[in-house]
Amino acid sequence: MFNKKKNHDKEENIMNPENTSENTTENVENADATANETEQAPELTAEEKLQAEVQQLNDKYLRLYAEFDNYKRRTQKERVELLQTAGKDVIVSLLPVLDDFDRALKAMESATEVAPVKEGILLVSNKLKNTLAQKGLKDVESINQPFNTDFHEAITNIPAPTEDLKGKVIDEVEKGYTLNENVIRFAKVVVGA
Repeated sequence: MFNKKKNHDKEENIMNPENTSENTTENVENADATANETEQAPELTAEEKLQAEVQQLNDKYLRLYAEFDNYKRRTQKERVELLQTAGKDVIVSLLPVLDDFDRALKAMESATEVAPVKEGILLVSNKLKNTLAQKGLKDVESINQPFNTDFHEAITNIPAPTEDLKGKVIDEVEKGYTLNENVIRFAKVVVGA
């Protein structure tokens, strides 16, 4: 039944050659019309092409600028956070020393003898100095050393008691310190003249 219908359609196409040629002609005309429309659309003038290129470059520039601005904000925020927490590890390492000082103060309240309290304070002092030395803190040796403006700050000059002490540090009023080989406080000294 279906075969008869298909065969019948084929017979009509064979009998009507005009019908098939009309379909072919219509298909060719439609294809030509579509081709003409597509040819007309991409034809841009040189000015339009340049405007499109300028628009694309402006867009790229704005995106790059926004990305750089975000980068600046992020690094500034990280820098502030770093400065706020820069001394955190030093503070944390000093907390046990602070606890020891609190214990020493409590012991001093009820102590009857001075010698054990003095010994306890010396232990806490040594613990503090060792903790700071581990972090890179060193004291500047000054007494009987030649006066050096890189490490010393002269408070006054006094006559040297002996000839070999001229230009050398005779007394130290305030100790100087270096942190990782950088001076963080100059030693205040008395120099022999």
